[in-house]
Amino acid sequence: MSRSPKLGLALGSGGARGWAHLGVLSVLDEMGLKPDIIAGCSMGALVGAAEAGGVRAELEAWARDLTQARFLGLVDLRLSSGGLVAGREIASVLGDWGLDCEIGSLAVPFTAVATHLETGREVWLDEGPLLPAVRASLSIPGLFAPQHLKGRWLVDGGLTNPVPISVARAKGADVIFAVNPNAKPSGRVWVPEPAAASLWTRLAASLPGALKPEVLDDVVRPQGGDVVAAAIDMLTEYLRRTRAAADPPDVMIDIDLSDFSTMAFFEAKTAIEAGRKAAEDARPRIEAALEAAGA
Repeated sequence: MSRSPKLGLALGSGGARGWAHLGVLSVLDEMGLKPDIIAGCSMGALVGAAEAGGVRAELEAWARDLTQARFLGLVDLRLSSGGLVAGREIASVLGDWGLDCEIGSLAVPFTAVATHLETGREVWLDEGPLLPAVRASLSIPGLFAPQHLKGRWLVDGGLTNPVPISVARAKGADVIFAVNPNAKPSGRVWVPEPAAASLWTRLAASLPGALKPEVLDDVVRPQGGDVVAAAIDMLTEYLRRTRAAADPPDVMIDIDLSDFSTMAFFEAKTAIEAGRKAAEDARPRIEAALEAAGA
């Protein structure tokens, strides 16, 4: 007697672009597709945990309601914190909806991917408390503070496995849909912005006593956050392509958010809608992959 193929989701890193996963998951929902296995990296871990715990709708509502003022309330400019934003605040919203729990208690098997800061090795977090695991996975260097867990300092899993296809496969998935919110079809990693439109200009203007970014020819000089984000984008995109070439998913859903800042957590609607469109465009490939797998 044949069994139904197990559907695995590999949700990739991307900072605020990761809100796009919410749009993709809503389309899969409409198609009647429920994952049997979820592997998430960085923001993919946050959204994946919400999906595995049955609170995706609550997370999407929270993301859509997140304003610039509320986001700035999470900013911590103390150098001793190890990051600009206290990542624990974003991950901890899951606890408000009952997910301050063990990973093993989730309705869907879930793994968060992080990176060991000392050794640079990939770490799979598939047991133990959920919230620290998610915080560790989304600890983007320079943006979110590192997470101390079981004697290790952990940072963003995107540094080692930005779209964790290999994790979903190792956990038993037969058909894998991977979501990459960091697609770069134009080849651009950083997009120069007019001073009036720059996210960093707006954030700086909102912080008391902050220095104004330097403007050259009405274009903001790349700020520290821009440089860190662009450098991580370069690293993760190269790594993603290399790993996907060796271990491709059945369907890769690429989402082009090149013009969307990795810091724009308070502009979730744009990313969510981009995710929906990418998933809708991928419907024929999704249906073909399921048919080929006998689902």
